[in-house]
Amino acid sequence: MQPISSKPFLPAGFSGLVALFRNWTYALFYIMSELWGSVAISLLFWGFANDITKVGESKRFYALFGLGANVAMLFSGPAIIHFSNIRSKLPAGADAWGITLNYMVGMVFLSGLIIMGIYWWINRNVLTDAKLYDPAEKQRLKKEKPKMSLKESFLFLARSKYIACLAIIVIGYGVAINLVEVTWKGQLKLQYPNPNDYQAFMGYFSTITGIATILMMLFVGGNVIRRFGWKVGALITPVVLLITGVGFFSFVIFRDSLTAFIAMLGTTPLMLAVVFGTAQNIMSKSSKYSLFDPTKEMAYIPLDQESKVKGKAAIDVVGARLGKSGGSLVQQGLIIACGSLGAITPYVGGILFVIIAAWLIAASSLSKKFQQLTAEKEEQAKTSASDRTEPVSKSTASVTTS
Repeated sequence: MQPISSKPFLPAGFSGLVALFRNWTYALFYIMSELWGSVAISLLFWGFANDITKVGESKRFYALFGLGANVAMLFSGPAIIHFSNIRSKLPAGADAWGITLNYMVGMVFLSGLIIMGIYWWINRNVLTDAKLYDPAEKQRLKKEKPKMSLKESFLFLARSKYIACLAIIVIGYGVAINLVEVTWKGQLKLQYPNPNDYQAFMGYFSTITGIATILMMLFVGGNVIRRFGWKVGALITPVVLLITGVGFFSFVIFRDSLTAFIAMLGTTPLMLAVVFGTAQNIMSKSSKYSLFDPTKEMAYIPLDQESKVKGKAAIDVVGARLGKSGGSLVQQGLIIACGSLGAITPYVGGILFVIIAAWLIAASSLSKKFQQLTAEKEEQAKTSASDRTEPVSKSTASVTTS
């Protein structure tokens, strides 16, 4: 009887996919955690904001809507650090990471309850007050959002160049940030193999990102959109990703050639890669929250109601599936072909720059149509206002003549 060979029959690149199924409970938990940001923040919040905000108001307030979330990061970051460092207070043998995770999930659950309470209060006390909100808009809020299949979403995008460009922007950001984050977190995991140390670092990262984003929102976001227009505000995020991406990927790829220089700095190539990646992610996320989100959501406002509702539904379906999922599929395919995350880094960098180039072209094209639709909508508003005042003027004149 021949002994069973221990040689693996799958390529080394499949190790991550196999581990995904072996640890399916952790994978499912991570997927649901990722959906929290995509669904609760991007879809539900911005959909609600678009329905109750006018174009003129959006230019002033959209850059500040994310301010509350980033102020919260100033508190959530230290909380994460505190619970990640709790292992020093636990008895030997205790599951420090499990306890840390329980505390953080409890914080998320409590935050969800607070969000639902605020949403209920706004609908009960703000949207029902004629001084604060036009009651006629309430009927529009109640219209059911169409449920579109993936095929219907692609067909709708193909019929509208405006919506297609907006979809490219959303997908471009999702793919680009995924390509960058996975490479950076791969370096970060090597530097901090202990999950509590890793989580503590992410706590510091969240705090610094919150501070940088608040500063961007207060002094850059709204001012850039008001002074330089929608186009400049929409182009800043991909330009930031392009410049910082060149620096980060160049260092990761060529860091072996810089060993002597790195040694002079008193650090290691791995730690310096982590620092470069951290700076890159902080800059890209702060520009995303302060400029990308506001300009993206402003682009929906000039559309007619049908295009707005169906367009957002199509982008939510296509963008959500092809954004981060697209970046992940690209990297998984490269890992299967090349064998490791380190080996695919040059290819990831090249794909990133192609994605950003398409993003820049789509944003430039969309800006022309956005300005045109905004001007048309403002002209219609002026015409409607003059039509309402003209009968009043005629009736006043007839009374005076009598």
